[in-house]
Amino acid sequence: MQKNNIAVLGDGGWGTTLAILLAGKGHQVTLWGAFADYSAYLRRKRVNDRFLPSVRIPRSITITHSFNDALDNKEVVILAVPSEHMRQVLKKCKRYSYSRKAVFISVAKGIEVGSLKRMSEVIVEELGKVPFAVLSGPTIAHEVAQSIPTTVVVASANSILRKRCQELFMTERFRVYTNSDVVGVELGGSLKNVIAIACGISDGLGFGTNAKAALLSRGLVEISRLGVAMGANARTFSGLSGLGDLVTTCISPYSRNRFVGEQIGKGKHLKEIKARMQMVAEGIPTTRSAYALALRHKADTPIINEVFAVLYRHKSPLRAVKDLMTRARRGE
Repeated sequence: MQKNNIAVLGDGGWGTTLAILLAGKGHQVTLWGAFADYSAYLRRKRVNDRFLPSVRIPRSITITHSFNDALDNKEVVILAVPSEHMRQVLKKCKRYSYSRKAVFISVAKGIEVGSLKRMSEVIVEELGKVPFAVLSGPTIAHEVAQSIPTTVVVASANSILRKRCQELFMTERFRVYTNSDVVGVELGGSLKNVIAIACGISDGLGFGTNAKAALLSRGLVEISRLGVAMGANARTFSGLSGLGDLVTTCISPYSRNRFVGEQIGKGKHLKEIKARMQMVAEGIPTTRSAYALALRHKADTPIINEVFAVLYRHKSPLRAVKDLMTRARRGE
């Protein structure tokens, strides 16, 4: 296997996990962080206490706050920053020297607020026609870091690049499938966070398995409906980046988006919840984008609409449940 010089931009839990995975395969990895003091802390401590506690970061991984050091002579650049910061980071990339042959791989699961762009669209808009791929799927970071079996999908329109990325990440405990449907893979990974918030609200209200099963199954219908309207392949949403990621995010106790919904269901205010969280819950801004996209594409998304109303229009969660349950009768 060819060894690569790799930059991982973003020292959150997922970026750190992927840096460790790739270093374990013998690649030369540099992990970049947005805050100089925290990068210095990670260099000393070698444990990401804030985002990935109890997992050692190998000495072979270079940790830096310098964008120039991160990008210099790198063949692969992994974009592991939250979607709301992606454009800003890409603009910084343009100001520094990076290889014009470098492959950019987005692992962010979100849609840009305002522009309603997927992350691959933001990459092309900022960097031009660089080689890029998207990695997504059911990936709880600390499970991957502990080598618990995980499967993901890498999407690119370029078949050679898909296979290269598959080989880059694949291990005995991290299985990588390929897909050509970039739109579907990105939307599945992003929209499932909105449904996870709905499932969290259900948990916070004290509802049971029946309610969660309804939200999962009907939520997947909404994701597929909106995705197809935006040009995705319907089959993609039955795969790892659709159903797989949806199930994981909606049931895992480590899911940040499910946690946000649970706290709302218990009566907490969104502003208060966000103030207490160190990690980003992508579903919060994605709910706003998903609602706007559904309006734009005239897609019927009642669950997404109600989550938007609860988060941004201060609607009572119980009222949202009643309005969902008493909609006009229809066939499945």
